[in-house]
Formats: sequence, structure tokens, C-alpha cells
Amino acid sequence: MDINKKKSAKTLFARINHVVGTIINAYEAGSLIICMGALTVLLIANVIAREFFKSIYFAEEISEFLVIFTTFVGLSYGVRRARHIRMGAFLDMMNPRLEKGFIFIISAVSAAVMFIMADASYEYLVNSMRKAHETPALRLPYWYFYAILPVGFFMAGIQYIRTILKNLTEKETWMSPEQQSEYEEEAS
Repeated sequence: MDINKKKSAKTLFARINHVVGTIINAYEAGSLIICMGALTVLLIANVIAREFFKSIYFAEEISEFLVIFTTFVGLSYGVRRARHIRMGAFLDMMNPRLEKGFIFIISAVSAAVMFIMADASYEYLVNSMRKAHETPALRLPYWYFYAILPVGFFMAGIQYIRTILKNLTEKETWMSPEQQSEYEEEAS
């Protein structure tokens, strides 16, 4: 493979990585903001309603859904921002080339686990759809609550793949698609 083909492949990977990251970022940020805002409003409204009138009968179910949704979208967000558990002290003792190799292996194994979990949670979702159990207050199928599970795991897997692509296309070591070093913080 000549150097121009290699360079164009890296550029293509970098572009794909950027486009996928932009789309996922918009979804994650938007849905997390909306869910946390809705959860806050619902819980405050329920406290006020409980003090003056009667508790909102569906608040617990909606809160449960919002927490589950936030957790599994937050999984992908945490991977994208390198806010997951890792062996930082161990990696810091390595030379940069070895560290990059370990990040590559860790990301590949983590992506595989996330995709396996996405498949398992999809099976769980399908099983829940077959059983057709409903929530007590709203009479909604329980599978509505579980639909985010395979999506969250799949998106986290994509973030690990993006980390691999980032490390293939950049000279420096990247902990995640957006975090080069665990000690570097973005300016807010």
C-alpha cells in the first residue's frame, strides 16, 4: 500500500469517526438534557402535588423509565468522554506505544462485550414483548422501558470502535474518541 492510499484511508476513517460522533453526540446530549429536565420537573411536581393534593399516580413509572433511559444513554456518553473505569496508573507507567496498544486491546474487548450485551438485551426485549406485561398505573407494556437497553449498549460499542479508529488515525494515544489523556479536562 503506497503512502497516499494509506493517508486517504486514515482521512476517511477520521471523517467517518467525526460524522458518527457528531450524530451520536446530538442524540446523547439532547436526550440526556430532556430526560433529566423531565425527571426534575416530574419529581418536583409530585412533591408539590403530594403536599397539597394527591400524589401523581404515574410519577413512579415515568421516573423509572427516565432513570433507565438516562442510565443507558449515559453509558455511551461516559465511554465517549472517557468517564469509565480504567487502569490509569497502570497505563501511565507504560511507554506511549505500549499504552496505545493496551488502549486498542481494551477498546476492542470492551466493544465486543458491549455488542454481546446489546444482543442479550435485545433478546430480553423480545421476550418481554412476547409476555406483554403492562405497568400497573399507565397500563403501558413493560418492553417500552427496556427498549433503550440494546440501543445504549450498541452505542457504547460504537464509542469503543470510535476510540480504536481515533487511535489508528492519530499519532497520540486517545482514551476515548474525545479524551486524549485522563488528566486533560475540557474548558467549560
